[in-house]
Amino acid sequence: MSRIGKKFIPLPPGVKVQVEDRVVKVTGPKGNLDQRIDRNVSLAVEGDKLIVHAPEVKNGKALHGLTRTLIANMVKGVSQGFERVLEINGVGYRAEVQGNALNFNLGYSHPIRFPLPDGVRAEVERQVRITLKGSDRNLLGMTAAKIRSLRPPEPYGGKGIKYAGEVIQRKAGKTAVG
Repeated sequence: MSRIGKKFIPLPPGVKVQVEDRVVKVTGPKGNLDQRIDRNVSLAVEGDKLIVHAPEVKNGKALHGLTRTLIANMVKGVSQGFERVLEINGVGYRAEVQGNALNFNLGYSHPIRFPLPDGVRAEVERQVRITLKGSDRNLLGMTAAKIRSLRPPEPYGGKGIKYAGEVIQRKAGKTAVG
């Protein structure tokens, strides 16, 4: 049995969970999320706890832990929300929010307009620190990865977009032959 899957999921006040036809719907103050689950996994709501029961199939332990983690992320997302911070390094590199899109100047010959998906909000501090917020952890991570891929950090000068707290392994440049 999965160690992660054994843990119950606490349901904070204001969060409701419904299971209908293999789809889990979680509703809370920050929004609504739904997720299709495997047909072998079963769920039980007991008071303010949600319990995931393991299937007796070949990959049952993996499904048990995965399903529990996905639902726990949904519960946390609709109650507290998630946040991802990106930092921009480089002379002249900057970002700004304009409506439901981010505008970037990243050293290319043209500015880049990045439309934000529904459910993701962005705030920009000092034009070089982007904070993405949302209730869907998967969508938030994919959006952050797409923004980072616009100008990934390069190892020589350190310029580009990186996650806050990410350590870029720096390389030594060319040295003069004497």
